Amino acid sequence: MTLVSQTTETGGQNMPLKFLKTYPMEIILAALVIFLIFVAPGFASTSNVLNVLRTVSMLGIIAFGMTAVIISGEIDLSVGAGAALAGCIVAWFADRFTDVFGDWGAVTVGFAVALLLGFSLGYLTGRFRQWFNVPTFITTLALFAALRGVANLITGGFPMSSFPLGFDFLGGGYLFGIPFPVYIFALTFAGMHFLMKYTSFGREVYAVGGNMEAARLSGIDIWKVKALTLGLTGALTAVSGTLIASQIGAGTGTTATGMELDVIAAVIIGGTSLFGGKGRIWGTLIGVLFLGCISNGMTLMNVSEYWQYVVRGAIILGAVLLNQVLERVR
Repeated sequence: MTLVSQTTETGGQNMPLKFLKTYPMEIILAALVIFLIFVAPGFASTSNVLNVLRTVSMLGIIAFGMTAVIISGEIDLSVGAGAALAGCIVAWFADRFTDVFGDWGAVTVGFAVALLLGFSLGYLTGRFRQWFNVPTFITTLALFAALRGVANLITGGFPMSSFPLGFDFLGGGYLFGIPFPVYIFALTFAGMHFLMKYTSFGREVYAVGGNMEAARLSGIDIWKVKALTLGLTGALTAVSGTLIASQIGAGTGTTATGMELDVIAAVIIGGTSLFGGKGRIWGTLIGVLFLGCISNGMTLMNVSEYWQYVVRGAIILGAVLLNQVLERVR
């Protein structure tokens, strides 16, 4: 009886610690939300919550794809520029081809082109890594500059806003009281969660990121897997860029400046390892919500924009250190 009691007591004492080790960012996010409810005026209001969800949706759609890229052992620094280019392509088609395809036909064709281009550039980035052994860090850094330039060439350096009536609904409208981008965000999360957890492709992504040579010896086409993750992220970037263009009512080359850093930050905060092989789509969801809440909370508290950058930098560093400590403890 004594032995059983001691074992039960020890197990009970370990449960909170085990929960903390398993769900650290979920606990921190919950604590942050409770804190902001009390200190940030209007944070818990329905309109503000919906505003936060709309904002994180644009970021999260790309971040879910980026999670797969980083798990595979690669990285993409061009997503912000890619989102800007996608919006500019849709705007350009709406401006130039409405007479040919009709209002919504021109937008649809423009989106299809942006989607195909996003996937193709991502896929070719992965293959470029294979053919020339150039790290994706370098390739996507080059794309980061080039895509911004192309976006500004398309628009002439000015916002292009020849969208059809109702196009603003995609990024700024509501469906059953919920911002429309939130539905795209939720569908993307569900799709990526299923892909990474329940399909052979998802298992291959983890295998390639965990040990590339072992994955190759087991028969996995490692470069195809890497290229597909990058292509998928490029396509999701086009989706997000189109929603952003709809929200602001224009395609412009300055859209989504710095977005790539927020995307990577959300993935890292969510517990994905920059060394590859480890990470969860669920964790990225927590990371996206965490960034959205803290950014919104600081804005409501009238925190200087410069201090917001400092805080976000500290959070990224803290998340990396926390994950390292927890990895050792486990």
